[in-house]
Amino acid sequence: MGFIFSKSMNESMKNQREFMLMSARLQYPVKILFSEVNKLERQLIMQSEMRERQMAMQIAWSREFLKYFGTFFGFAAISLTAGAIKKKKPAFLVPIVPLSFILTYQYDLGYGTLLERMKGEAEDILETEKSKLQLPRGMITFESIEKARKEQSKFFIDK
Repeated sequence: MGFIFSKSMNESMKNQREFMLMSARLQYPVKILFSEVNKLERQLIMQSEMRERQMAMQIAWSREFLKYFGTFFGFAAISLTAGAIKKKKPAFLVPIVPLSFILTYQYDLGYGTLLERMKGEAEDILETEKSKLQLPRGMITFESIEKARKEQSKFFIDK
């Protein structure tokens, strides 16, 4: 009697172990998938945060550069104008033209709407000129990343 009871108990435990193993196999990839998605979301948020910080640094740099270049431009414009009047040679005023373009660009970048216009142009390119933006071999997908990761792990395991 004890033998029959232990035999059915062993069979029941074996079936339960198989069920748990199958269940674990089915759940494990889902857990990995969700953790990978969370990792990717965190990476995307971090990249966005870094991009925003870099843009803020670029704008701050442009504003700081504008202060120094504006001072230089002011001194150069006064000096060149005084030289042109004193020597009666209007050719002294020619360097003011390219310097004024640089000053205007820096002002527009730091305080104007240049970044907004650039963003608008970039959005227009994204909408109308998609073919110029295509990557070789197409878009990177989660599956292609996983395939490369598995191949790389097999490479290191095999050696």
